[in-house]
Amino acid sequence: MRTKTFSGGIHPPEFKELTEHLPLEVMPPTKQVAVPLSQSLGKPAKALVKKGSEVRTGTLLAEPDGFISAPIHSPVTGKVVSIAREVSCNGYLQDVVVIQPAADQETDFFPPLDPRAATTAQLLERVQAAGIVGQGGAAFPTFVKLSPPKEKNVDSLVINACECEPYLTRDYRLMLERAADLLEGARIIMRILGVQKCLIGVEDNKPDAIHKLREIAGTGGIEIVPLKTKYPQGGEKMLIKALLDREVPPGKLPLDVGTIVQNVGTAIAVHDAVVTGEPAITAVLTVSGKGIRNPRNLVVPIGTAVRDVIEFCGGIHDNAVRIVVGGPMMGASQHTTKTPVVKATSGILVLTEEEINKAAETACLKCGRCVSLCALNLLPGRLARLSRLGRFEEAERLSITACMECGTCAYECPAHIPLVQWIRLGKQAVLRMQRARN
Repeated sequence: MRTKTFSGGIHPPEFKELTEHLPLEVMPPTKQVAVPLSQSLGKPAKALVKKGSEVRTGTLLAEPDGFISAPIHSPVTGKVVSIAREVSCNGYLQDVVVIQPAADQETDFFPPLDPRAATTAQLLERVQAAGIVGQGGAAFPTFVKLSPPKEKNVDSLVINACECEPYLTRDYRLMLERAADLLEGARIIMRILGVQKCLIGVEDNKPDAIHKLREIAGTGGIEIVPLKTKYPQGGEKMLIKALLDREVPPGKLPLDVGTIVQNVGTAIAVHDAVVTGEPAITAVLTVSGKGIRNPRNLVVPIGTAVRDVIEFCGGIHDNAVRIVVGGPMMGASQHTTKTPVVKATSGILVLTEEEINKAAETACLKCGRCVSLCALNLLPGRLARLSRLGRFEEAERLSITACMECGTCAYECPAHIPLVQWIRLGKQAVLRMQRARN
C-alpha cells in the first residue's frame, strides 16, 4: 500500500539517532524558576500572586484574560520572590513570576475525574482549568480548539504524531513510553468533540511507535496511519490532506473542513489533567545537537532557564556556535540562555559549525525551487522580495499571511537567501496593517 503524504516538501537529514534511544528523564527543580505569564497564542494571563506569596506545585499563578488565553500554574512549591520582566525565546520582553523552590515539594492538583463517567462539559472545563495549550507549534489554548462553533460540523479528530522536525524525538519517546495515556487522551478529546473517528498520523521512520500504538489501540474508532517521512508532514494542512484528502482553503481553519488537529503531547496533557488532575506545568523536550555534551529527552518544569537545562545535560562543547529553542526549521536562535522554558517548548538544540548553513547569500537564480517545494503553493521568492522592498499591500494580495513559516524555501534555496525570515517580517507588517484597518 502506498504511504500517504502531501504535494511538495523536503527530506532534510534527520539527526534523530542522537536521542531517539534515550528514555524520558524528569529534570528536578532548579534554584529558581521564572514562569512567563504569556505561554499561549492570545492574551497573557493576569497574575493572581505577588511577592512573598507561598505556592505549591499546581497552584494557580495567573488567570486567563479573555477567551483566547490560558491559566498558568506553579511548576514548583516555594515562594514568589518577584514579578519581573524577562526576554522570551522569540526575543520579546514578557512578565514572569519568579519562584524560589522549597526543600519539600507538595502538590496542589485537581481532583481526578473518571473520563467515562464525567460529562463532556466537565471534561472540557478541566481542559480549560488545567491551562493546556497546543504542543505542535502555535501553543493555541486547547480549550478554544475543543469548543468549535455549533455551525461547524466537526467529524474527525487528527493526532499529529509525525514529529517531522530534525533532531526532535520527544513525541517519539512519548509514543513508546506513554502510548496508553496518549490513546486515552485521544478518546477523551473524541468525547468532548462528539466524534467517532480519530486518525493518528505517524511518519514511517517510526515503525516501532506505529506497532506499539496499533498493538494497544483496539477498536473504538482510532486508526494509526503511517505517513511518508517528509518535512513539513506535521503541518496541520499537510496532515489533513494526507490523512483525509481534505484541503483547508487559505484563511480557513481545520474545523472549516470538519477536522480538529491535536499533538501527541497535547493529548497526553489532556489525559493527565483528567485522570490524575495535573495541570500543564511541565514541558517535554529534546536536548540535542552535536554541541551538547549529553543529549537527552527531558520533562522540565516550566520557567526553567535554558542555561539550567543545558547545565543539567553536561554543558556544551567548545565547538558549539548556536543555540536554538525548538526545531532547526522553525525554532528561534537565542542571544541569551536566560530565556525560560514554556509549555510548548519542544527542544533545545546546541549546534556546531558543521550543522548550520553559513553560506553567503547571492542573487536569486530564478530557479523556481522554492515554489515547487512549497507545501502551501505560495510564491516564497516573490513574497520575500516584496517584504524586503516594503511592498506589503502586494504581499498581502499574494497571501503572505497564509505562510506557516516552515522554512522549507530557505532550506532549499541555492542562493542561500533567508526567504522565510523576510516572509516572517513581511507577514508581521501585513498583520499590523490589517489590525489598523480593523
